[in-house]
Amino acid sequence: MNKFTSHFRYSKSQRNGIFLLIAVIVVIQCVYFLIDFSDNEKVKNPEEFAIRKKIDSLYQLKEEKPKARIFRFNPNFITDYKGYTLGMSINEIDRLHQFRARGKYVNSVREFQQVTQVSDSLLKKISPYFKFPDWVNKRTTNQKKDQYYTPDKAKDISGIKTNDLNQATISDFTIIKNVDEALAARIVRYREKLQGYSYQNQLNEVWGITSNQVKQILKIFSITKKPEIVRVNINTATFKEVLAAPYIDYELCKKIFQYRDEVAELQTIEELKNIEGFPLNKYDRIVLYLSVK
Repeated sequence: MNKFTSHFRYSKSQRNGIFLLIAVIVVIQCVYFLIDFSDNEKVKNPEEFAIRKKIDSLYQLKEEKPKARIFRFNPNFITDYKGYTLGMSINEIDRLHQFRARGKYVNSVREFQQVTQVSDSLLKKISPYFKFPDWVNKRTTNQKKDQYYTPDKAKDISGIKTNDLNQATISDFTIIKNVDEALAARIVRYREKLQGYSYQNQLNEVWGITSNQVKQILKIFSITKKPEIVRVNINTATFKEVLAAPYIDYELCKKIFQYRDEVAELQTIEELKNIEGFPLNKYDRIVLYLSVK
């Protein structure tokens, strides 16, 4: 053994110390590479750890959350929110609400689509949950071909005293099964206000009446004689007298008098059409109550 090798000779205790040191180094390296110390940092920052834990739990709940269950419902009473959750567009919901505002109801899946114009795919998805009243489900198939409303058949009309719309009494109108006493009274009161019906479609102006009730009434009653209406001379009448005429409200009356002041005197009743904002769609009815002489 030379001097060089003899210089590095160690005692037994020294060799054991060296081996122990090497073992400690190896263990430390294993611990460093194999153990994630990020959790220790989380423990050092408990507030952040709690937030992270809450977020993880929310993600887990989201994944485990079951789909919302749809219960059966009457489609006539779909709200904006309900329609939105069903997948209906704003326009489709509005069409249903406008239809219902006229006092009408949808009584079948087909009618619902006709009113709302929803797509076939959406209808197929939501229609199994529609629930109509029992009386709708029990209707017979030989109903009258009216799209949204099926009027009852008229009663025996042998008790009607007259078929003249301008002469019929409240009891005469109630012969129609769909016309109760309250509606019959409104028909008569409105007739008195008009001084008699000059046009059959004036029945549509009676408050609370439906187009189907009008159809049923006009199957039995008609205007056999035009009413004799007392007209107001528009050139000499007072503001109050003109305002009392049917179809003339305060704003229209004011425009008529402003025009009369400008021209001094109306020569023909047709001059009313020259008034700015005059309701031309009501001209034929308005002139029933006015004259220039």
